[in-house]
Amino acid sequence: MVKLLTDTDSFEFRDIPNFTTSTAPGHAGRLVFGSLQSKSVVLMQGRVHMYEGHSAKKVAFPVRVFKLLGVKTLIVTNAAGAINRTYNVGDLMVICDHINLVGLAGLNPLVGVNDSRFGPRFLAMSSAYDKGLRSLGLKLAEELGMKEFVREGVYSFQCGPFFETVAESRLLNVLGADVAGMSTVPEVLVARHCGIRVFGVSVVTNRCVMELDSGEELSHEDVLTMGEKGSADMQRLISKFVDKID
Repeated sequence: MVKLLTDTDSFEFRDIPNFTTSTAPGHAGRLVFGSLQSKSVVLMQGRVHMYEGHSAKKVAFPVRVFKLLGVKTLIVTNAAGAINRTYNVGDLMVICDHINLVGLAGLNPLVGVNDSRFGPRFLAMSSAYDKGLRSLGLKLAEELGMKEFVREGVYSFQCGPFFETVAESRLLNVLGADVAGMSTVPEVLVARHCGIRVFGVSVVTNRCVMELDSGEELSHEDVLTMGEKGSADMQRLISKFVDKID
């Protein structure tokens, strides 16, 4: 997305107080300010993850900064594996809901003393992903000729850095997950706590292994390769989306 911005200025994560440098392959670790479709935006070129050894609070800290900068809408993107057997590698999925297994176990960025300057002690998450933004995203996907490979579904968040076992993939299927990934949800929790509306899109980079002794084995290199292939469609959709939101 950075190539689509104009009038840019950037800062390395390591040069920003309280930001954490990303160690994950493919994550540059840079905050980029600029204009997209005549709108002021700030883009995280890479992110940090809990599997890098950071707390959920640390992972989601940039969203607090975005709130103080005046950000009204957070667009979250990720690479994810398909649990839903009707999904194909290369599909895009507009996130309508998520399953936060990590958070249900007590590891989430809102645990601890609540900072009421940002939001309430208890947070409703039944409408985490803004209905109006989801509808707009799906409408624009159809206008862009993407209807056949743009889905709407549920994202499941696991800490990683391992891919799911066969039994875990089957469990997520029973729970109603359509895709699984290792990011995004901590940032969404903090955004909603701050009153920032959220639009999310996953790129399906692989199909989760659902059969024992199938011989299938996932690798991060394969995920990066397929993520690059799906990024062009993602960028087209996000660029159009930014142009149309209020």
